[in-house]
Amino acid sequence: MKKVALLDYGSGNLRSAQRALERAGADVEITSDFETALNAEGLLVPGVGAYAACMAGLLEVQGDRIIGRRLAGGRPVLGICVGMQILFSRGVEFGVDTAGCDEWPGSVTRLQADVLPHMGWNTVQAPADSTLFADIDDDARFYFVHSYGVQEWEMDSVASNIAAPLLTWADHGGPFLAAVENGPLSATQFHPEKSGDVGSQLLINWIESL
Repeated sequence: MKKVALLDYGSGNLRSAQRALERAGADVEITSDFETALNAEGLLVPGVGAYAACMAGLLEVQGDRIIGRRLAGGRPVLGICVGMQILFSRGVEFGVDTAGCDEWPGSVTRLQADVLPHMGWNTVQAPADSTLFADIDDDARFYFVHSYGVQEWEMDSVASNIAAPLLTWADHGGPFLAAVENGPLSATQFHPEKSGDVGSQLLINWIESL
């Protein structure tokens, strides 16, 4: 069993994520302890609510340092929902501009849709060589609950000497990032723990990659 730390920083449906990870075959520990989160085989960063509040909670437990240290050592991290958003440079919500973890360049902004929040099931367009979406049908639907997202990918992959990140897109009033896979760092805007069998398969894929 792979050991996965579920980061407790005051934001996220921890019990739901814990149950989903356990069903997918992980040995899960909910923790805010720096060393425990740093040394687990995988780290899952959940997130529900406002960007600024999530970042404040993350900073209180040194979550930004944990994520940075893990990635520097090639140790996998998976962000979910706002746990994905805080990995980018900044979030702009309700007129408040908040600095994020800056693992990826880019901004989290309000979706350009007539109906918000984007709540319910939606399809995604994943790249063929995705690890997260392996053995998942192209027409599979995932569960989203959000009004903000990353609508442009700003990293210059052409100038990089490492493999370009794998980007998965969805659409609600316009395209937005539904998932990113970038070496040890992965993230989903949707909730795999609320996405039934396809969400479980995605978590299985991630756990097996640890």
